[in-house]
Amino acid sequence: MQEPSLPSSRWLKDRLPWLGAVLLAAWSLAAATSSAEPARWVIDPGNSSIGFRANHIGYKDVLGLFLEERGSFTFDEATQELADLVYEVEASSIFTDNPARNEHLLSDDFLAAGSHPLIRFVMTEAVPATATTGTIKGDLTVRGVTRPVEVAVTLNRIAPYPWGGNYVMGVSAEAVVRRSEFGSTYALEDGLVGDEIFLSFEIEAIRQD
Repeated sequence: MQEPSLPSSRWLKDRLPWLGAVLLAAWSLAAATSSAEPARWVIDPGNSSIGFRANHIGYKDVLGLFLEERGSFTFDEATQELADLVYEVEASSIFTDNPARNEHLLSDDFLAAGSHPLIRFVMTEAVPATATTGTIKGDLTVRGVTRPVEVAVTLNRIAPYPWGGNYVMGVSAEAVVRRSEFGSTYALEDGLVGDEIFLSFEIEAIRQD
């Protein structure tokens, strides 16, 4: 039985450009598939903040912050698919630059932080509008009461960080909630404290490689 002959050097030479193109295409496809995999992102508390404002007796809005928050999510840059977002805030970290007001906001009149120390948002759906804007729908739990909430989101930037080598996403977001829907009805009837609470988020998240 005759052994099969090996390809001649001329045969290989004639086909090297074609073989090279096939290998390059395969490598490019593999690289694209690898980079398109969803990644886990963790919110950087040192470069993120959540603010709020609420009307005070019709004179003005009180501005405040929550100083302790954390969260994570999964995001695929290639498909822009968002999933598994969970965002948590420590109710006791509320700050309005007024110690007496801060204490009142922690009471059962407002946050009931003693019995419900954690404010929690869990995403149920992400609805994109453009390449950089969309709505995140989810369940917000405050005072042990859970209600659906929609958050308007703008993606500002995704890029390597100038310092430290991290890969960072920057996001701005806004939402409006009614505290009465979560059981806080203090001073609503006489209009001393507004029902609508306007929330503002400025967030940086770090990709976990």
